[in-house]
Order: sequence, then C-alpha cells, then structure tokens
Amino acid sequence: YPREIEEFLYRHPKIQDVQVFGVADDRYGEELCAWVRTRAGETLTAEEVRAFCQGQIAHNKIPRYVEFVDEFPMTVTGKIQKFMMRQQVEDRLGLKAAKTA
Repeated sequence: YPREIEEFLYRHPKIQDVQVFGVADDRYGEELCAWVRTRAGETLTAEEVRAFCQGQIAHNKIPRYVEFVDEFPMTVTGKIQKFMMRQQVEDRLGLKAAKTA
C-alpha cells in the first residue's frame, strides 16, 4: 500500500511531503515511484532516500524511482492527482506494462 511507504518516508528529517504510486514495468508489471518535496533549504538524493529505507522496510517496498518536485498535480478542490503523476513518469521514462499471455 502506497500510504504505508509514505508514512515511513515522512520520518526522514529532510522530507516535507511525499507521494508514492505504482508505474508500469515490463518485467514485474509495476514498480514503485516516489515524488518527494524536500524541506526548505535541504537537499536530498534518490540514493539517500533508498539508503534510508534499506533494512527498515521490505526490499520490494523501496521505491525504484525517486523524483524531486516542487509541487504535486492537484484538482481545483485540492486533491492530489496520482494518475497524472503516474502518466508523467511513464511518458518521460518510456515505461510500458508487462505483456500478459
């Protein structure tokens, strides 16, 4: 569940906000992606985020893709649009879902 991983990542002192969602993967069907907003004045790398997770949560729950953003796509009522985030990542990285027989 993405919420479980988000709750864990909120413990990182440099992370202000985070959204976790699945993106297409041709081998596993889906991989995890995290969009991270860092606290003002802080810097963070994808490797640091993964290292923070290492040994703390299950290996398959560690996001494969970590991206740093200034804001999340929102509806006019303030709801985060994870489907837009997924689409942007898949388009940018050229990700495709696994072929099913």
